[in-house]
Amino acid sequence: MCILAKGKSSSPVRKLLSPQRIFIPVVIGLAVALWLLWDEFSADMFSHVTWGWSTAFWLFCALIMVATRDLGYMYRIRVLTDNEIKWRNSFDVIMLWEFASAISPSVVGGSAIALFIVNREGISLGRSTAVVMVTAFLDELFYILMVPLVLLVVGTSDLFPPNLQKIMFGVSLGAKQIFYVGYGFIVVLTTLILTAIFFAPKATKKVLVKVTFLNFLKFWRAEAIQTGNDIITTSKELRGKPWVFWGKAFGATLFSWTARFWVVNFLILAFGTLAFNEHMMVYARQLVMWVIMLISPTPGGTGVAEYMFGEFLGLYIVDGFSGVIALLWRLFTYYPYLFVGIIVLPGWIRRVYLKRRLITFKKV
Repeated sequence: MCILAKGKSSSPVRKLLSPQRIFIPVVIGLAVALWLLWDEFSADMFSHVTWGWSTAFWLFCALIMVATRDLGYMYRIRVLTDNEIKWRNSFDVIMLWEFASAISPSVVGGSAIALFIVNREGISLGRSTAVVMVTAFLDELFYILMVPLVLLVVGTSDLFPPNLQKIMFGVSLGAKQIFYVGYGFIVVLTTLILTAIFFAPKATKKVLVKVTFLNFLKFWRAEAIQTGNDIITTSKELRGKPWVFWGKAFGATLFSWTARFWVVNFLILAFGTLAFNEHMMVYARQLVMWVIMLISPTPGGTGVAEYMFGEFLGLYIVDGFSGVIALLWRLFTYYPYLFVGIIVLPGWIRRVYLKRRLITFKKV
């Protein structure tokens, strides 16, 4: 009989294995996708679609983009760990990281579990913290730089769905307002992270600790101290890194995010056509979608993502196929990580715990 070593280290594993965390997003996502299919379904629409090698080719291209995205993430994790994580093991890390994100609220969840996963791969806690923080920083940096470039090409006149409204803080906001608020928040947050890590880590910790001396924030004082320590550790780990290091890391980020968005373009081409300017608009609208999905309270943006897909991209999809392509999109880019994660997790646990003697064997 084997048991996990005592301590907090096994807690993230137990959370990952929680059945309800897997069951809930699957049910919500499939329910919304099936509702979209039922709402739009028309047998006549299918008769106008040519089923042949072209459809199969573009679906295959979409699958290649999914694999390309993951390959880019695997390369990035190796760069950030100075190749200490092998290619084979980097696959486990990325699959479990995506798995954790898929069962966590919003599309950027799972960072705490990611820290645990990287650390269990033999990377010190300080370096693991740096890897997770820099990964988040690079993702946000991609977004900050890409948005103005894309807007410069496509403009803003046709970028936002006119009928999409959301209540935030008691105020009704359209897609355009939500996007600019979200983008502004990302810019501010990324600037703060940049300043904290590279310019003033110790001062940042002091500010965090002082703020939590306010009565209504004192409950988070311990977390503030730990965050300050993490920032200082990350700063020490990253100082002196050459430009080649950052070029490789950001290049992999650009590679992965571009592949992520092109999945949708290829799925649309499987059932219709897109002109060059429409390709760019589909790409741009996905950037806007991503901001709105950040505020989703559901695991992995489930339900919200499927609904937003039709609202943002339905204009560029063959009539009656928004639900079909939304379901395919999630089948390609979301649900596989739930099932692959379930498959990878037991083997990963055996590897990192048994080989590193983090499991004690007890004869009964």
